[in-house]
Parts: sequence; structure tokens; C-alpha cells
Amino acid sequence: MPKAVRFNEYGDVDVLNVVDIPPATPGPGEVVVTVKAAGINPGEAKIRDGSLHSLYPATFPSGEGTDFAGVIAELGPNVVQFAVGDEVIGYTHNRASHAASVVVPVEQLTPRPANIPWEVAGSLYVAGSTAVAALRAVGVKAGETLVVANAAGGVGSLVVQLAVAAGAKVIGLASPANHPWLKLHGVIPVAYGDGMAERIGAVTGNAIDAFIDTYGGDYVELALALGVRPERIDTIVNFDAPAKYGVKAEGGAAVESDRAKVLAELAEMISQGKVVLPIARVYALEDVRAAYQDLAQGHTPGKIVLVP
Repeated sequence: MPKAVRFNEYGDVDVLNVVDIPPATPGPGEVVVTVKAAGINPGEAKIRDGSLHSLYPATFPSGEGTDFAGVIAELGPNVVQFAVGDEVIGYTHNRASHAASVVVPVEQLTPRPANIPWEVAGSLYVAGSTAVAALRAVGVKAGETLVVANAAGGVGSLVVQLAVAAGAKVIGLASPANHPWLKLHGVIPVAYGDGMAERIGAVTGNAIDAFIDTYGGDYVELALALGVRPERIDTIVNFDAPAKYGVKAEGGAAVESDRAKVLAELAEMISQGKVVLPIARVYALEDVRAAYQDLAQGHTPGKIVLVP
């Protein structure tokens, strides 16, 4: 019997269990993918603890996980785009990727370039689509100045690299331990803590075009205090901020019309070495509780990944 993560009620990580589930059966236009790696994301933790019940209610018993990469094990009727044995990167809308296998429509898959490690491929979709959506939301152009909060995190690390590639001047807010990585990728690092606004002003000349908050807290208020116009501020965490301040809160859902295309383009950029997705740590599926405890510490440098 294949294994999968399940939880039967809202709560802390102790509600998560790895259980046996019936083998998956693909329907028309679907495939079964044997999962090689699956990323974990802050939004999944908030769904599990009930924080997002009003937006994304869980039906119990609930599965978990969106990102994955793996090998196609079985084809459903009418599937001609892929073959058994193909290596793919994908996503599911059914909270089901934290498992040994997952059933998905072929439209939610793209081929895995051979030089992308499984751990990177399996944690690309949520962070990647969110980063692309955030950049689209604030409309960063070449020559403009962008500030990114939590710049070395799973989403932030992609945001800053994509913005640098677009020709922007990028200021990354991060702990000093992550400053060397940011500098390596063309980002100007600024440390958190007292005096942060003054440090940002010193490297930007108090001329900031856009701000992306990937952490939460009071970063939207900081962006406004720095003089950034509300329509050029995007937060992927503070969902009360749009109504309160007129800023944006666009995440991965904002790329709904071209999700698979965005995933394929990101995979190609990583394959060509134009962008990297840092992997902080890898956990076995059975250690899913420890993985989420790690994520809860905050300021994770890159992605945390589960491997069945």
C-alpha cells in the first residue's frame, strides 16, 4: 500500500500522520506519478492549523502538498502527451503531493530537465509561480529599484534572481548569514533589525519603486513608510493589507491562466543555470512533522523538501 500524509483535524504538527492509502487509479487525461520529491510550503502549514479555514477549508481526512516531481507510473485513457517512465515536474490542486504517488491531469505537468535535481524540481511550482505572480503584480522594470523582504527564503530567493535578470536593482532584506548568497546573485543585502529603514535608505537613496513582502509582520507598513506607492507593493502573506492599505496580495493563483507555462519556463531557467532554487534541508516522508517544525522556525534559506 502506498504511503501518504493525512490529518483528521486542525492543529499543530502532531495531527500529521503517514498512513497507507489505496493505490491511485488515473481517469481520462490523468496519470499516476511516483513521487521522487515534494516541497513543503508555509501556506500548507496554515491550512493544517486552520488559519486559512475561511479561504481554504479542509475536508477531513485531508491530504497535503502541492509541489512534486517524479516518474510517470501509469497512464489514464486518452493520454498521449506522456509515456510511462517519463520524468516530470508538476502540481496538484487536491492537497495530495506529500505521498508516494499522486494522480494529476497531464495539463499540470512539464518534463523534468535531466540536470535539475529531484529535490529542486519537486519544490519548484509553489515558490516559482508565487515569485512570478508577485513580480507581475508590482510591474518591476529594468532600471527600477525593488526591495524584497525575506529575500533568501523559498519565494524570496526566486523573486530576487528573476528581478535581477530583468535588470532591476534589488535590495534583499535578510539575516547576515544569507548576505554572501545574495551578493553572489547580484542582490544588495540589508540586515534586519533596528535601523533597517535607514539602511535601506542609504543603499537606495530613498528612491524605491516597488516592494515585495514574502514574510509578513509589518513589512507592508515599512514599504509605505519608505514612500512606495500602494499599487506597487505586493504581499504574499498579509491578506488583510489590501483592504487596509490598498496594496496587492497576489500569489500563485494569479498565474492561473498559464501555470504550466510558467513552470516550464522556470524549469528551463534553472536547467540553463540562470536561476537557482536553494534547498535548505531534505526530510523523509515519515519525518513530515519534523520538516514542518523546521519550516516554522522562519527565515529558512531556500526550500524544505520531503522525499518518499
